[in-house]
Amino acid sequence: MAKKEFTYRGKNLEELQKMDFTEFAKLSPSRQRRSITRGFNDMQKRLLLKIGKAKKGEYKKPIRTHCRNMIVLPLMVDMNIHIHNGKSFVNILIQPEMIGHYLGEFALTRQRLAHSAPGIGATKSSAAASVK
Repeated sequence: MAKKEFTYRGKNLEELQKMDFTEFAKLSPSRQRRSITRGFNDMQKRLLLKIGKAKKGEYKKPIRTHCRNMIVLPLMVDMNIHIHNGKSFVNILIQPEMIGHYLGEFALTRQRLAHSAPGIGATKSSAAASVK
């Protein structure tokens, strides 16, 4: 069975990558469209500059960013981006299904908390246990 081709709002990946930001904004949901049409801030522009250089082969280091509010654009597909989660950088491979989402959605800031067994004296039943 053949793999289903990726489409975003009726456009395939090649068509999306040929679009400029304003055309892509028209396909995006309202929150992302507003962000793109208002323009990117300095941090987002710096990230786009690094991505552009990495595509050309001029930027050799891994792309690291604190910019969690950047929208995943079609030009970022198949790139490794290290996104900061508040403690460390999480390596994320951008896939076509991520287009239109924010980078911060893929680098979770909170970890699952797993408690171990309670200590001696923590419960009523542990008082009955002999203490050595």
